[in-house]
Amino acid sequence: MPHVITQSCCSDASCTYACPVNCIQPTPDDPDFLTAEMLCVDPTTCVDCGACVSACPVEAIKPERALTEAEIPFLEINRLYHVRRAQAGVVDRPLLARPPARLQVRASAPPPSVAVVGSGPAGLYAADEILTVPGARVTVFERLSEPYGLARFGVAPDHRRTRRISTQFAQIRRSRGLSFELGVDVGTDVTRDELLGRFDAVIYAVGAAADRPLTLPGADLLGVSSATRLVAFYNGHPDAGDATFDLSGPRAVVIGNGNVGLDVARILTTEPDRLAETDIAPAALAALAASELEEVIVTSRRGPEAAAFTLPELLGLASAPGVELCLDPDVDVAGTKLEWLERLPAAVRAGRRRVRLRFGLTPERFLAGPEGGPHLGAVVFSTPDGVTETVPARLALTSIGYRAVPVPGLPFDPESHTVPHAAGRVIDPTTGAPLPGTYVTGWIKRGPSGFLGTNRSDAQETVRSLIEDHNAGRLGGRQPGGSTGVPVAPNGDNRERAPMSAPVRSSRHA
Repeated sequence: MPHVITQSCCSDASCTYACPVNCIQPTPDDPDFLTAEMLCVDPTTCVDCGACVSACPVEAIKPERALTEAEIPFLEINRLYHVRRAQAGVVDRPLLARPPARLQVRASAPPPSVAVVGSGPAGLYAADEILTVPGARVTVFERLSEPYGLARFGVAPDHRRTRRISTQFAQIRRSRGLSFELGVDVGTDVTRDELLGRFDAVIYAVGAAADRPLTLPGADLLGVSSATRLVAFYNGHPDAGDATFDLSGPRAVVIGNGNVGLDVARILTTEPDRLAETDIAPAALAALAASELEEVIVTSRRGPEAAAFTLPELLGLASAPGVELCLDPDVDVAGTKLEWLERLPAAVRAGRRRVRLRFGLTPERFLAGPEGGPHLGAVVFSTPDGVTETVPARLALTSIGYRAVPVPGLPFDPESHTVPHAAGRVIDPTTGAPLPGTYVTGWIKRGPSGFLGTNRSDAQETVRSLIEDHNAGRLGGRQPGGSTGVPVAPNGDNRERAPMSAPVRSSRHA
């Protein structure tokens, strides 16, 4: 009886190293790894040893006998992934039964001291990788007063297993040689040059925090917002403390059907009593308890064959208790992710509130309500055959992707919204030469793609570049007596500090 990877897979890939028979694909050295929606166990070669279960940081792997009714489709999803790989002639790449070799510095070089800007998954995986070097020291700088970035403020509160990746980050946080500087905005409170005067290198892991804008007539109406802002609101992000959302109407519209779009649709339609058992922000729970929403319509310009959501996210929405997932009767789901909905029991898909998936709708403008004033009343769409459709709604959320913003002191590509780099080394686009001691990892490096755990292999590439440069003497060396005005904990002192002279708080409180 094989083990099965389910919808909370975060692509951390620790399971691939733990598996003694290489039955979990794709592995981090597979070209498909960065684009795969999840990892999958081959049931024909799984020996049911359970090593992957212990390695998984989010408890996404279960033996077949332990699957819930809603998780049964994942048995077939795992199997079909490997069948299709074989049919396509893809040969599973052999993988060492252990993670990549431990990093080493040359004997004549001191252990590196590195600043990491950003405490989300990309930053903490980079810190963890650097600290495999004996004696290395890392200081993580975070603009907010709490660490973990998207792992803390981006994962929906009802995705409890995915949120357990924070346990892994808490273990990293206790590492010897690691300290935190919380509430420090790099670029404002301290510059790159100042950090390079104190550290051997700086790794930027600042993510892609801005929404891609949807500039349509009426976009400034009250009631038009972004799904990202709603996510920040229900997760208690400090920047969203004053956010408000009008839930007084029977319908909300989400423009864009990626995973974030499905997330907010599920949260808006889930019974508040169920959300009360999660880590949802109290203000958001109160707002949802008073909500009069009956339906959330999730729209997409393209057809179901090009749906942006992942299959695990779709099945998670379909099995959300008390939520009915609806499709228009004329939608052809054959050969798409949506055909998996037909395999779910009817009872799983029933509910008092509805999420309706609509395809082939291009947003044209937002209309004010019939009562006049600056409040949203409807969203106007056009269909592929030129028909105009007006959907009444008092709340519209745009969810068409993320993009990074320029980082002070670094070059920036306005087309890709990333920092130019070569294997993580930041590159001066005018000369093609690396900027000494300056590196990137995560979304600011590769764009908003992949999952939480995908940042591990990305960070490994960047840190290996850094160590190569350190061993080759290309970092230039920090200035031992330099003063940046930024308090840095002594090597090996695992502490976190608020900015400047604020009291020190133990990093073990989380």
